[in-house]
Amino acid sequence: MHDIAMPMLNLAPEIYRQRLVVEGLCTAPIDAIGISSYLTALSDTIDMVTLTEPVTHRSPLYGWAGWIHWETSGAHFYAWDTPRLFFSVDVYACKPFSPTAVVDLSRHFFGSDDVVSREF
Repeated sequence: MHDIAMPMLNLAPEIYRQRLVVEGLCTAPIDAIGISSYLTALSDTIDMVTLTEPVTHRSPLYGWAGWIHWETSGAHFYAWDTPRLFFSVDVYACKPFSPTAVVDLSRHFFGSDDVVSREF
């Protein structure tokens, strides 16, 4: 068992992995079309090869979610209408990408002044 407060041991150092979470407040609700358009733009922005077109689903309790499958992993997207207009994107890739490009795309795509990110 590994203590959650300790740094995570890299069990596969020969496999490149990059992760990024981007979250933001938005000015309008995000629907299935917006999620699909964003995930497609994200793929183009960071030069990922799409294997499966974006898939979306709406939960009556929690809002919209979406996913895209890339040749080198994929991304998940979540959007809330309540308790506030908010989005969260999880990018996981086995090829290098620009975190700055993802944050910039997210900020501009959703017209958000309030965007935060964390790479790990």
